[in-house]
Amino acid sequence: MTRIWRVTKWLALLCLVLGIGLAAPVAYVELACRGEGAPQPYNAVIDPAHHRAETRTLMTYPEWDIVHAYEDYAHVIATADPHDYGYLSAVGGFWSSLCTLRQEAATLGPVDGATKQMVYVIGLSFTAELLLKAAYEETIGRAATILRGPERASLDDVSAHQAAAYAAFLQQVPWYQWNFRADAEDLRAQASDQWRDRERRFALGVEYGVKAAYADAIAQAVAQVGPDDLTLRMIVHGAEASYFDAIPEVAVVREMPGAIEIETPRYRALTHLLHRFALDGLTFVEIAGNDDILLTALSDRATEPGAIFSRARQGRGDHRHLIVLKVTDLAARLRDLSTTGLSLEHIHDY
Repeated sequence: MTRIWRVTKWLALLCLVLGIGLAAPVAYVELACRGEGAPQPYNAVIDPAHHRAETRTLMTYPEWDIVHAYEDYAHVIATADPHDYGYLSAVGGFWSSLCTLRQEAATLGPVDGATKQMVYVIGLSFTAELLLKAAYEETIGRAATILRGPERASLDDVSAHQAAAYAAFLQQVPWYQWNFRADAEDLRAQASDQWRDRERRFALGVEYGVKAAYADAIAQAVAQVGPDDLTLRMIVHGAEASYFDAIPEVAVVREMPGAIEIETPRYRALTHLLHRFALDGLTFVEIAGNDDILLTALSDRATEPGAIFSRARQGRGDHRHLIVLKVTDLAARLRDLSTTGLSLEHIHDY
C-alpha cells in the first residue's frame, strides 16, 4: 500500500506539473498580450445578419498556423526524418503569434469568449500533441532511424505522403473529417518486415488511433451545435453582374449603383477567388460587414514593412508575414505583391 500511495503521489504531481505547464501560455497571452487602442467606427452596407466579427480575421490565423505547421512537417519528412522537425519551434511560434494577434485585436474590437476558448483549446491540443511527438521522435524514433541506416524504409515514404495529403486536406476541410483509420490501415498494408517499418506502424498507428477517437468526439460536438457558415458576403465594384456567370461558386445577391453584393465560399477557396478578382481589375469595398482584413504572404526576407508578425518556415528558407490592411486596399496590394518580392499565401476571412 505504501508503494501504491507513493506512485499515486508522483503521478498526481506529474499531472499537476503538466497542467501548470500547459496553462502557462494561456495565462501569458491573457495577461501579457493585451493591446492598446480602440476600433474605428465603420458604417457597413451589408445586412447585419451577414456580418462577422472583425477580430475573427485575426483569430482565424491560429488555426492556420497549425495547418502551416503540418505543411512544414510534411515538407521536412519528405526527405528527412521526423526528429529533424522543430517541434518546440512550432509550438513557440503558435503562442508568440497569438500574443501579437491579441494585441492587434484591440484596434478591431473585442474578442468574444467562445472564440478565445476555441483558440486556447486548439492551442493546448496542438502543444500537447507536438510535445508528445517530440518526446517520442527524439528518443525511440531517432534510435529507430539509427538502426535503419541512411536508406529510408517503406513506411517513411508512406507516412510522408500521408502527412502531405493531410496538410492539403486541411486547406478547406476541418481536421476531424480526415480518415485517420484509413491511414492506419494503409500503414499495416504497406509495412515490410524491416524494424523501422514495424516501429512506424506501431507509433503512427497509436497516433492515428488517438486522433480518430478525438475526431469522433469533436464531430459529435459539432453536429450538436452545427458547423460554421461556409459562405460570406462582400461588396465589390469594377465588374458587371454577368462577370460572375462563369463562376458557379459565386452568387450575385444584389446590384447597387457602382457596386455588386455577392456571396462566396470561405476558407482556401476564398483566397483563390479574391486573388482572381483582383487580377481581373475588381476592387473590394466591404467583406462580411468589415473594412479590415488579414493576409499572409511569403518572401525570402526575415522582416517585411507593415507586417505585424514575421516567422521563418521550417525547411524552406523563406518567411511568412502577417499583414493587416484595409479591405479597400486589398485588391491593389494583391496586384502589387509580386513587384515587392512577396507571394500570396492566404487571405483570412472572418
